[in-house]
Amino acid sequence: MPAAAVHLELAFSRPETTLGVTRGAARLLVDMGYAPLLEVCLPNGRRADVMALGRKGDIVICEVKSGLEDYRVDRKWPDYAPFCDAFFFAVAPEFPDGVLPDEPGLIVADAFGGAVVRDAPAVPLAPARRKALTIAFARLGALRTLRD
Repeated sequence: MPAAAVHLELAFSRPETTLGVTRGAARLLVDMGYAPLLEVCLPNGRRADVMALGRKGDIVICEVKSGLEDYRVDRKWPDYAPFCDAFFFAVAPEFPDGVLPDEPGLIVADAFGGAVVRDAPAVPLAPARRKALTIAFARLGALRTLRD
């Protein structure tokens, strides 16, 4: 196969992996009783790949990593912790073991679903921040229904 063809094939694999892991993580969260939204802007300007609201008002954020290079170049993930009760990385099954830090939770997912490999430690949000985030989450979800 010519080098140009190999390069094009690799260029398309990362977005497809990201999309599959994002869908699988969202499906898993639904199965766990959460209502997820994708690509949610946070008050600090960061964008959560998946943010989900639980039945009791708990908030989970998943940061999707499409591969090792994506993880190595993106060090903003600690900025999500102040805006959730639990934080997870979500990765594809082929993501190498032992690379991600031990503190966050870990979800392994593909386009069809996922599994929690490591639970995220629960760090409860302050009540005022929870209320503000919950209202913003509900408004975003409602406004997105108008786009469809």
